[in-house]
Amino acid sequence: QVLDTKDVQVFKVTVNGQDAKFGFGEKHSFKGTPLEITLPFELRRGQEAIVEISFESSPKSSALQWFSPEQTSGKKHPYLFSQCQVEWI
Repeated sequence: QVLDTKDVQVFKVTVNGQDAKFGFGEKHSFKGTPLEITLPFELRRGQEAIVEISFESSPKSSALQWFSPEQTSGKKHPYLFSQCQVEWI
């Protein structure tokens, strides 16, 4: 599976609670760098997979935006979102 990234540092990836191998493809000047994830199991048709990525963003992470806790409905936690699309290959 491949996800788009731009100026983030990835520490760990899990899929359904299992550690997954990951690496980065070739960096593109304005598109960013593909994050390539190898699933730790074979995915069956219709099976759901929850992908969790432990990462750190930077001020250069131009595709990421934050809401402060005050801007969210629960008013307790900040919220991170991206305007980019997932690219599954």
